[in-house]
Amino acid sequence: MLFHVEMTVNLPHDLPKDVADNLKATEKARAQELQRSGKWRHLWRIAGRYANVSIFDVSDTTELHDILSTLPLFPFMAIEVTPLCKHPSAIAEDSN
Repeated sequence: MLFHVEMTVNLPHDLPKDVADNLKATEKARAQELQRSGKWRHLWRIAGRYANVSIFDVSDTTELHDILSTLPLFPFMAIEVTPLCKHPSAIAEDSN
């Protein structure tokens, strides 16, 4: 199943810089690992915000939740999830 996921990060202003930098580095590593595995198919930054729009390809909502909850920045995220399905007019083979 494909899911459109929008993640907005809200780090506390009083979070020490070294802690924030470490969280961001481990988040990047985890995101790249998930992309290499094919679970995190697309990742785009939303201009002007500390947020992204992503497409995940997972078996179900439970797997998506399990993946999202492993992200180091998960405790600081507002997440919106929308399930996707193939559009009948789509010609791309990978749109399902």
